[in-house]
This record gives sequence, C-alpha cells and structure tokens, in this order.
Amino acid sequence: MAVDDRNDDGKRFQRPPTGPWVAPPARAPTHPPQPPRPVGPSLIARRRPIWSVAIFVLLLTGYGIRAYRDLSRPDAWAYWKDQYFSPSLSASLIPNVDIDGSGHGRAALAIHGVIGAAGASWLRAQIDEAHLAPGDAILLSSPGGDLGQAIIMGEIIRAHRLATAVGTSDTSGKVRPAYCASACVLVYAGGKPRYGVEGSQLGVHRFVTTTPVSDPVADTQRVAGQVLGYMTKMGVSSTVVEEMSQTHNVRWLDPKAALAMNLITNPVGAR
Repeated sequence: MAVDDRNDDGKRFQRPPTGPWVAPPARAPTHPPQPPRPVGPSLIARRRPIWSVAIFVLLLTGYGIRAYRDLSRPDAWAYWKDQYFSPSLSASLIPNVDIDGSGHGRAALAIHGVIGAAGASWLRAQIDEAHLAPGDAILLSSPGGDLGQAIIMGEIIRAHRLATAVGTSDTSGKVRPAYCASACVLVYAGGKPRYGVEGSQLGVHRFVTTTPVSDPVADTQRVAGQVLGYMTKMGVSSTVVEEMSQTHNVRWLDPKAALAMNLITNPVGAR
C-alpha cells in the first residue's frame, strides 16, 4: 500500500510499495482564466454607419470644392455648357464621300456650327465614335469661334492623318459648297491633304481677344505669333497671317491665292 511521507523541503510524496517516490498530481485551478469576449456584431454595426457617413461627407465636400473652383473661372461655365449640356457643333457621318471626283469613296465626318469652348474634346470624341481611319475626311461648314480650341482641333485632325475640305454632303456622298471663316480656317489647316471644293469659301480676319487684358497690343502680338507658328507647322505660308492682320472684317480668299499660300493643297473642279 502507498505510504505518505515528506522530503527535506516539506513536500508530501506518495511512496508505492514497490516503486520510487511519486509526486501527487497538480491540482486544477479553482478559477480558470476566461477567454476574451468577442465584440458583438451589433457594436460593429453601430460603428460602421458613422465612418461611412464621415467618408461620404468628405468626398462630397472635396467634389464640391473642386466644382466651385472650376465654375469660378471666367470660361468654366462656357466649357461645361459646350461639353455636357448644349454642344455648339454638330456632326454627321457620311459613309462614302467622293471629294476629288476620282470615284474613290471614303468616310467623312461633316461638321457644322460654331467652335465652342469644348470643341476639341467634342471633336476627339466624334472621331473615335466614327472610327475614322487615316485618309478619311473632315467636311467643315462653320463661321468660326474659339481660336484656342480651333488650333487644338487642327492638331487632332493632323494626328489622325485626316483630310479636310470645306463643304457639306448628303447620304449620297455628293459634296456641296460651303464656307469656313475665322477660326474654322485653322481647323481646315490641320488636314493633309486640304481639298479646295469649287464654290466653297475660306474667310480670314484679324483675331482679337474677347476678354479684357492689361496690354491689348502685346496680346494681339501674342495671338499673331501663335497663329503664325501653327500655320507654319501645318505647312501653310506666312502670307495667310498677313492677310488676317489687314482687316477686322472677314476677307474671303480667292481660290488661287489660297492655293498659292498652300492653304489649299488639292483643288477640286466642278463635277
């Protein structure tokens, strides 16, 4: 039988009849540690809406400040109106247009109206939507409009390697004469080649700034330099800028003069 005994430290051991000294089993703690109580879903649900509302308010405030800054600019509302609400230009896609009378048809985007504050963005979207390819054409019929937008529109036309012509067309593909004046001539200059449809007219005049400036003379010189640089880049003679600077009223260019300036590169006769 087992016999209780103590060692030198005073601990009690059990000694079986035939075995060594054995320590008694450890006692289980009377109060075991409790696991951490998880956060209930109701508490998380109460916190989430607060953060969602805070983030929404911050985003709304940021967009509001940005919109206010944009609309506070003098030309901002004109841009927004032209871009989203009431575009000043309209376009129609003509699937098969024979501009030069060669019998070789091409797709053409016929553009009508005034060049507004968002004309360049509008034209880029129209070209992409129409899937125009290099060699296709832009038909222009416009009294002009925004000078800066016209220059960018011409750059877009040149980047897409599109031809230009002044005229209109119906679904049959027959091109009829039209006119292109003021800033429209800069858009026309972006084409390569630039067809001169018989009966169509190109009109130029001196460009002026409509917004108040501190030095009108310096601003006129700046605009003239901008137009000259653009026309030179497009391969047009500087004499066209001289023609522009001579009058505030529109001067209609003689087709032979426009051809001599290299404004028209491919004249088209009557068909």
